[in-house]
Formats: sequence, C-alpha cells, structure tokens
Amino acid sequence: MTVHSAVCQNTWFVYLVRCKDATLYCGIAKNPARRLIEHNSDDKGAKYTRGRRPVQLIYLEEFSSRVQAARREHQIKKLTRSQKMALIQTVTFP
Repeated sequence: MTVHSAVCQNTWFVYLVRCKDATLYCGIAKNPARRLIEHNSDDKGAKYTRGRRPVQLIYLEEFSSRVQAARREHQIKKLTRSQKMALIQTVTFP
C-alpha cells in the first residue's frame, strides 16, 4: 500500500445536499459520490431524503479523520438555514 492510498482511506467528507423541496441535508461519508447515488436510490440513503429526491450535492469539506468530520457535521447542523446558505456561497462548487 502506498502512502497516497493510506491517506485516501482515512479521508472523510462533510457534505450538504439540496433536496427537491429545497431543504438541506448534512452528512458525512468516505465517498461522497457514492453517497449521493445512495441518497437518490430507492433502497439506500437517509430517511430524511427518501421522500425528497432527487438530491443534489452542493457543498463538500474534506477531513483527515471521521472524528473531525463528525464534529464539523455537528457544527453545520446547528447553523440556521441562512447561515448554511452563506457557507455554501463561500465555496465554488460545480
């Protein structure tokens, strides 16, 4: 195993998705692309997003540990919607 692959294995992401009803959902994942697919699938994803599909990835932060990502997720979940929208505006995301 190379150092690069070891680092990638320990990478965690905090993400925000925008649901069809314009609500926001925050979560953590090792593979945000796969998690987005799961959120949009019939058999996986969070209970919250199941009735609000499709969801679109709108924000992503990278962390070197699950603990750091979980702490940041908790911080983001405590923000108001307007604060979350301001956070989203701080990054360029396709």
